[in-house]
Amino acid sequence: MSVHSLLLSIRPKFAEQIFNGAKTVELRRIKPKLSCGDTVLVYVSSPTKALIGAFEVDKVIESSPQNLWAKVSHIAGITEEEFTAYYDGTEKAYGIFIKKSWQLDKPLELSNLKMKWKNFHPPQSYRYISASEAEVIGVL
Repeated sequence: MSVHSLLLSIRPKFAEQIFNGAKTVELRRIKPKLSCGDTVLVYVSSPTKALIGAFEVDKVIESSPQNLWAKVSHIAGITEEEFTAYYDGTEKAYGIFIKKSWQLDKPLELSNLKMKWKNFHPPQSYRYISASEAEVIGVL
């Protein structure tokens, strides 16, 4: 298992773009402690409500929103208007670049996650997970 593993909540349309290869950078307002080779588990928010896959981190960059947009506009899966609205009021922007992604054979729905993982609650944004938590849900 990688040094850091993250459980990340992502909207359905963005998760679909990650797994079909159209989106190869995940944008964040808060810098996660991730580096090359780390694993991000993808929990898809409502209405899907399931852990559907994961991706390996290539790199994480920190930049101003304007400079980040110049680097990722063609791989971010959003419009410039959406990007600008997301980063409104921030001075720093973060891009988690995706090396490779994979989907689970069968998504783990929220009800199953709660049965396997005591006190499981989907994160609002992201949450670090331990090796033992990853083992319990059997995804890494």
